[in-house]
Amino acid sequence: MAKVSLKNVFKIYIGDKGQDIVAVNDFNLEIEDREFIVFVGPSGCGKSTTLRMVAGLEEISKGDIIIGERRVNDLPPKDRDIAMVFQNYALYPHMSVKENLAFSLKLRKQATTEINRRVGDAAAILGLESYLERKPKALSGGQRQRVAVGRAIVRQPKVFLFDEPLSNLDAKMRVQMRTEITKLHQRLQATMIYVTHDQVEAMTMGDRIVVMKDGIVQQIAPPMTIYNEPANLFVASFIGSPPMNFVEGALEKDPNGSNAPVFQETNGPIRCALPQFAGVCEPGRKVTLGIRPEHLLLNRGAQAEGECNFDALVDIVEPMGAETHIYIKTNDKTSLICRAEGHVDHEVENCQHSFSLNAAKAHLFNPETSLRIPPR
Repeated sequence: MAKVSLKNVFKIYIGDKGQDIVAVNDFNLEIEDREFIVFVGPSGCGKSTTLRMVAGLEEISKGDIIIGERRVNDLPPKDRDIAMVFQNYALYPHMSVKENLAFSLKLRKQATTEINRRVGDAAAILGLESYLERKPKALSGGQRQRVAVGRAIVRQPKVFLFDEPLSNLDAKMRVQMRTEITKLHQRLQATMIYVTHDQVEAMTMGDRIVVMKDGIVQQIAPPMTIYNEPANLFVASFIGSPPMNFVEGALEKDPNGSNAPVFQETNGPIRCALPQFAGVCEPGRKVTLGIRPEHLLLNRGAQAEGECNFDALVDIVEPMGAETHIYIKTNDKTSLICRAEGHVDHEVENCQHSFSLNAAKAHLFNPETSLRIPPR
């Protein structure tokens, strides 16, 4: 296996009117040997373009890509010692599973015994032994994706590249294949780069996540760091399901005399002391408060103790089984999502109810720069 380095990598296209269109802007990343890295972001953010530049399927406009100890900018894909798994499987329909797995090895003129050994090993890892004589049309979507992964395994590359490989599968099969790819990484101890728009896949699979927007890297960190310490408003809103809630407001002095700032929602009822930001933010400063849905609580019966209680109008109740998502409004402009445990009856809809906000879990963001303000 090998390390992968991307240094000041740009991808620039020329538009219809001759203008530069920057698809990937100054991408820098050091991927350690045997690390599982996930590129995540909305459509058009540049994640697949970056992966294709690593693979050699897109030319690099500026910068360097290094795999192992080699600069690979000018090397064709076949000489980069990588293997790529595509979204659409890309299997040869006229070949059996065994022939699909063996095809790249035959092109490299590997010995028949070595081909049979590698194909057998890959089939055993992926549970394909009983399907080797079938054609792709006789396989399910999940089985076809296993064959596509197996075709990468037999090459024994330095780096595996996955370009949204689960997008064509149904929800249940995506969960199963997600687990299988994670186990595969643990078994092969390979360097893997995985592209997805699904933040659940990113959170559950990656050693580190690279969050991208408009061709620019927003944050690179382990999954729980991304979740608990998002770099900016975009990362906070993109990672998490349901997404983080945002409330516009300003900081005031604590009337009780402490140095803890007090957040007051603009034209709304949310008001809470934030001692973790004492000495960090000055009173009078406009801020955006962020709070995860699990840190908003529906007060069932009496109000919970504390100073962060507020009333809100329940708009919609969505039962999810083990939990319920409650959509609430504090004013005409602020809509929030509360994640409640267990079942909440639909009778609470269109009624005012009491809620509590866990101020210790609150985030503050600068509304002008969108950057997160770290607590002390």
